[in-house]
Amino acid sequence: MAALVMQTLGCDVAALNTVQYIPADTKVGNHTGYKQWKGTKASAEEIKDLYTGLKQSYLTDFDVLLTGYAPSAETVDAVGSIARDLKLKGSMKAGSFFWILDPVMGDQGKLYISEDVVPVYRNLLRDADLILPNQFEAEILSEIKITSLSSLKEAITKLHKTHRTPHIIVTSINLPDKPSTMSIIGSTARSDSSPRIFKIDVPAIDCFFSGTGDMFAALTVVRLREAVTHADLNNTKSWVSPDDVEAEDLPLAKAAEKVLGSMHTVLSKTKEARDKELEGMAGPLGVMEKEKDSEKRIWLRKTKAAEVKVVRCLEDLREPRLDWKAEAFDENEGGGAIEHVGEPKVEQANGANVAGEREGLGMQHLAGTGKRLENGHGKKDSVDSTLPHRRA
Repeated sequence: MAALVMQTLGCDVAALNTVQYIPADTKVGNHTGYKQWKGTKASAEEIKDLYTGLKQSYLTDFDVLLTGYAPSAETVDAVGSIARDLKLKGSMKAGSFFWILDPVMGDQGKLYISEDVVPVYRNLLRDADLILPNQFEAEILSEIKITSLSSLKEAITKLHKTHRTPHIIVTSINLPDKPSTMSIIGSTARSDSSPRIFKIDVPAIDCFFSGTGDMFAALTVVRLREAVTHADLNNTKSWVSPDDVEAEDLPLAKAAEKVLGSMHTVLSKTKEARDKELEGMAGPLGVMEKEKDSEKRIWLRKTKAAEVKVVRCLEDLREPRLDWKAEAFDENEGGGAIEHVGEPKVEQANGANVAGEREGLGMQHLAGTGKRLENGHGKKDSVDSTLPHRRA
């Protein structure tokens, strides 16, 4: 999904797969939400070989690296080696390379990678420019239990100060006093590593989707680059704004507003299509009525119906709604309590417990400069007239 989203918004994408999954009983989709799957996991050596091939052909002029799920400590380390090599290559020109790291480790208080992966991710934090953990992953990385907005602020502050991570977005925050609302909370560090924290609330959609983290990360690549260009920070290390920029005015906040605008529209349309499809399958004499004795078949049909309708909603990616704005963070909101929320754990057909490995994030995406139009030249588009062509 991530590659398609970035290509739709003007990027050329080089994708290095870390897993090859497909559900066992269907030809649609490629994620663990079906509760059963077949496929393979790439080794660290295979990932390194693919990158070496790019280097040999002088195809590593990348501006952005987006990394997600990696199946082992060795593969996470291999991905980190690629990122560090690209950062070294871009170190002669500030702002010429940016690494977005989604530290895919678990959800709802459960790890779905081996414990030896955790310290490898922590070792990568200092090199990443932006990290996209969910609430549980933010706890693991910061070693701070997040039970309130105050402790969430403490975790973000520690990640900034201890690991020198410039930008952070924590996804899937649920406030008990707002059960119908989902929040993301982000921050860009000041020069003294103190946080500038913003929050964006969007209406929650009562449906389980696979791949939303993938779509969020891919949209962030493009929208952050766009916001950074508008703020004239392309030649600034890690694209960090001056200290006097308020949290809600940060490029990261402006990018997140557009990301969530597109996502909410796409997911709303997906749920509408899902509900219509399931209604047609329901009884009397519908497909699911005939298969009411087969919970497995019903689950597979419901999961397939909820596949995110990205291809049908390309214009919604290009033209996001701007209904939800970033606000200054208030750690006392809602009494400060936070609940864990996230994707449900799924089970493989043999009964082994595996949490949904965030579909689509078994892929590392390299984004780089292709032909670029100068400021003020070329036709304006919905992404950014200065960045219509990028290699990703």
